[in-house]
Amino acid sequence: MVELSNPFAPRVVERRGAPYWLVVALASVIGAGAAAAGFVYFGGPTAGETVVDVRPTPTVLTAVKDIARLEVTEVQVEKVIDISERQKVVFGLLDGEDNMLLVAAGSATIGVDLEKVGEDDITFDERSGVATLRLPPPEVFSARLDPDNTYVYRRETSVLAKRNERLEGRARKEATDAVEEAASKPEVLERAKVQAEKQLTALLKRVGVKRVEITWGRGTRA
Repeated sequence: MVELSNPFAPRVVERRGAPYWLVVALASVIGAGAAAAGFVYFGGPTAGETVVDVRPTPTVLTAVKDIARLEVTEVQVEKVIDISERQKVVFGLLDGEDNMLLVAAGSATIGVDLEKVGEDDITFDERSGVATLRLPPPEVFSARLDPDNTYVYRRETSVLAKRNERLEGRARKEATDAVEEAASKPEVLERAKVQAEKQLTALLKRVGVKRVEITWGRGTRA
């Protein structure tokens, strides 16, 4: 049985569809990044000097895929994972324990998937200069751990227990899930909406749009 715990604990003519230049303008902001917070350093024991050799191996390109994502917010998270596995030994008469304390630092990227925006989600009134966009809600694009700031602070295996080599992988998965959960909080997603509106409004005004109106909902391609 595995036990997990954490001890430390957004006539007017209207044409349906957008002009080509408006679509191009939207596409030009794909991949933009935004603000991020700082990491907090966790102190820990230092190891002796070691030399790590990485031998080159072939790199195989398996797929190429075009993406249309507007990245607007990044969050950085620290998490301590205390994970242990209790083992029954000696015909179930005695208990052994394999325990690990993982200090993790990670980040997540939140944005808007423009692939879900269809022609019916963009309208432009040439006479008034007003562009109307309907965007899908922000989502977490990726959650990852920082390998340079994620490490095992403590590992203890009792005499009667067998060390589980998969325990660290389980701890890292718990930490990654915690990063994604933090990025999915309503206040973070609301901030992502604000940032997306700012970026798209600024971009479209630079190409001649007088006013940008943005609503949030399910894109027609979702």
